[in-house]
Amino acid sequence: MPSASDSLLFQILREPATEENFDEIAYLLANSDVVPALKAGHLKSGLEHFHLYGRHESRWLTHPIEKQRKASKLDRIRPLLRTDMQLCEMSDHFDFLTAELREQFSIIDPHVASSNNYDGDGLSLIEKHQEGLILDCGAGSRGVYYQNVVNFEIAAYPSTDVRGVGEVLPFKDNSFDAVISIAVLEHVKDPWQCAREIIRVLKPGGDLLCAVPFLQPMHGYPHHYYNMTELGLRNLFCSDIDIARHEVADSTLPIWSLSWILNSWANGLDEETRKQFMDLRVADLMGAPQSYLSQPFVRGLSKEKNMELASATIIHGKKR
Repeated sequence: MPSASDSLLFQILREPATEENFDEIAYLLANSDVVPALKAGHLKSGLEHFHLYGRHESRWLTHPIEKQRKASKLDRIRPLLRTDMQLCEMSDHFDFLTAELREQFSIIDPHVASSNNYDGDGLSLIEKHQEGLILDCGAGSRGVYYQNVVNFEIAAYPSTDVRGVGEVLPFKDNSFDAVISIAVLEHVKDPWQCAREIIRVLKPGGDLLCAVPFLQPMHGYPHHYYNMTELGLRNLFCSDIDIARHEVADSTLPIWSLSWILNSWANGLDEETRKQFMDLRVADLMGAPQSYLSQPFVRGLSKEKNMELASATIIHGKKR
């Protein structure tokens, strides 16, 4: 991967630590668990930890964003911001996440940083709009900081440029040349409103890249509300977006769901039942579902694990 100095378009924020690229500060930023050992005198440096343990544990480096890059992008974003919303301007991002919005959309700070890389389509879009601006709506924590991508998030990650909620985007109409939304709409409380906001801030003729899970199990960051069928996803956008392609990429083929479900299922069982489950053949699992209901690998899952992997959930209630 190129170094940050090779391009004005991006800066690498996170990369695997190697002998060739090792940086003491970046190593300690990425591996805070090493710091107490240094303070206690058990280790002389982060480099010593890397030689003893880190290179075998696939440890990372985290580089701080260059202040000039961040300031330059924030200056570029500022004219696009709405003036009818409460803003708290921080040193490294614009914060629109008020207490009222937190309560209205049930926002809590995620305990784990959501982090994904762009695939080929995402990178092509970034390349296409080098001179424009792209909104990454729900960017997570990015390992590469692009000057033409506005990282919008509910969490103040180092790469976050603007903080707020997807249902009330703090940008003016027709602000962006493209919008990217990858594995986000399942996590927002009102995906219909979020989709309308994405359309609103996208310029006429602008590009949309949106991915939402269908058969993925329940997952956090910090809530998981909705999965969508092909028609469900199209329904959010088709009234205003001309859909050129709707496809299943290599990163979303059915094998990902199958592997995810089987691994999570096995991890939810006790050791003995897990061994029995792992010894089953595919053919052993293709009978009528009701024939397995008494099996330990079915009955041995916790309530939480059943909710994560459920074929469906059922509510019972009374009108207030």
